[in-house]
Amino acid sequence: MNLGLNEKVAVVLAASKGLGKASALTLAAEGAKVIIGSRNINELNAAADEIRSQTSNEVHSIQVDVTDAEQLEAFINEAGNIYGRIDILVNNAGGPPFGKFESFDDTQWQQAFEQNMLSFVRTSRLVLPFMKPTGSGRIINVISGSVKSVLANSVLSTSMRMAVIGTAKMLADELGAYGITVNNVAPGLIFTDRIKHTLPQDIDPEEAIKEKTKSIPLGRIGKPEEFAALVAFLASAQAAYISGTTIQIDGGASRAIL
Repeated sequence: MNLGLNEKVAVVLAASKGLGKASALTLAAEGAKVIIGSRNINELNAAADEIRSQTSNEVHSIQVDVTDAEQLEAFINEAGNIYGRIDILVNNAGGPPFGKFESFDDTQWQQAFEQNMLSFVRTSRLVLPFMKPTGSGRIINVISGSVKSVLANSVLSTSMRMAVIGTAKMLADELGAYGITVNNVAPGLIFTDRIKHTLPQDIDPEEAIKEKTKSIPLGRIGKPEEFAALVAFLASAQAAYISGTTIQIDGGASRAIL
């Protein structure tokens, strides 16, 4: 299937590794011109080199800390001015720490808010001057499967991701007139570095992963490229009538009906 992404301009946050990097790679493979951002410039440049090597497509890397409002504004403006447009925004950020509700103080709650909620608000607002004149655009938020099914010790993440869902729903309503869609992707267990933080610390990691897969109907952990395929589809021309949704990609792990 031709996703119609050739020559589209995609901005992907937290793209030096994990789900962000996989998303950037898949978008580039589909023909998009990709601009990636992350805090670690060395890892970011290495990711850009890898994506260029595998796709023979243009990739720009710009260092940014998504919790810093000035850096984020400079990042989006620089990204938008490279080609004069932004067609796709993949909002992504590293997750907050895991722990019990009583273990977090106000500072940690504020940090989670800045990283996993307010950064998404800022980038979504900043791309609008680049998207609205074109009469189209895709805003895709990477959140977590914990918004659909309880994930132990994820109170910070779950709270912020739920706020993203509400904001995305409102944005889908407001931005539909400009042909801009807004959707959320909620991954379950995908094989990335962050997976180790969801595992019990008192048993062997491989055994813990085997135990986790028992609750997944497909009987395995997801691959980053499978997650990225969903992101690419939501960015595509074929997904133009999908907006305001939260789509799980978890191998059927969530037992929630709605």
